[in-house]
Amino acid sequence: MPIRKYIEGHAFDPETIEVMSAALAKACASLGLVDKDDPVIRLVALKVIELARAGEHDAARLTAAVLKTFQN
Repeated sequence: MPIRKYIEGHAFDPETIEVMSAALAKACASLGLVDKDDPVIRLVALKVIELARAGEHDAARLTAAVLKTFQN
């Protein structure tokens, strides 16, 4: 799931954007989010961006951290 539309105002290298997109897709699939217009997807994307800005650039760890946030 592309994360580019949520990145406005943030600069990431192409590799990080790929990792973030993969993490977003995996997190959304795990949360059962399939409707691309679901506003919750934006919240998940913003959490991925927040974590990536804080220095996490591993897709598996990003996904796990996002899921921990939204499954509590």
